[in-house]
Amino acid sequence: MPRVVFLLIPHVHLLDVAGPAQVFSTAADLGHQHTLSYVAEDSPVSTVQALPVHAEVAWPALRPEDLIMVPGWRGPARLPTASTIQRLREHHAAGGAVAGICAGADALGMAGLLDGRRCTTHHAGQDELARRYPAAEVVRDVLYIEDQRVVTSAGVASGIDVALHILGTRVGPAAAGKVARAMIVYAARHGTAPQISTMLRHRHHHDDMVHLLQDLIDARFTERLTLPMLADAAGYSERTVTRLFRNATGLTPLAYQNNLRREHAEYLLGQGATVEAAARQAGYSDPRSLRRLRSAAGRAHDTSRAGALLQ
Repeated sequence: MPRVVFLLIPHVHLLDVAGPAQVFSTAADLGHQHTLSYVAEDSPVSTVQALPVHAEVAWPALRPEDLIMVPGWRGPARLPTASTIQRLREHHAAGGAVAGICAGADALGMAGLLDGRRCTTHHAGQDELARRYPAAEVVRDVLYIEDQRVVTSAGVASGIDVALHILGTRVGPAAAGKVARAMIVYAARHGTAPQISTMLRHRHHHDDMVHLLQDLIDARFTERLTLPMLADAAGYSERTVTRLFRNATGLTPLAYQNNLRREHAEYLLGQGATVEAAARQAGYSDPRSLRRLRSAAGRAHDTSRAGALLQ
């Protein structure tokens, strides 16, 4: 059972804690068990919203599959001590994932985990983050970014998006979709960065038939799903399914499935899997297909960045 540990800094924002915690708690209610822990250097922990929060002062034993989340806080606050920062550094070095919500990115920067990586934070703090950590590549005006098991986000409600993304890559997009719907956030904000999950990016429409097909594809994205199978499930013609799906999501059903496969494969690669193993687990019959998709995505990303620099 994976553990999600929230590191609470004084003057923490409640929603930065409660939003992600609700995601993993709801996932547990749906059968995807997680153990939630809350740690701090002193307890109780003050919050910006004036509701003290109890936390443990002793850290639980951590494994590579566990996640540390650092919710954002409002200064002035007592920053984490050197021993706490070392825990973040050691957990990541051991293969674990860390996530900073809003100002939580600062704690990851103190641990040296932003150096050489793409990261983000709340728009009000992006300039300061770039100044404090010049070796980091601060990406502006996106909801969140994951780079080599280091996740950072814009904060506040985007902590929910981050948690759904992490749940989707670890458990599967179908589980994340069910949690999002249970929380009434499947139509939530979507971002433009490639790191944002396909499931969230293309769930902001109101077509129930397309949602039904997305649920089916989310649950079985590693399988061979033909257009006749999807049309039969939806009760529409193949042409109508393709048209409505494209109108709602901007993609064909096959392109949507391929995006889910590629994102899952990228997650596995980030955990140390070989291309061959990641391709097999993501549903590709030939690892060359994954290599071609990654190459095409990389070229598209480079073109997009070049265009942004020219503007």
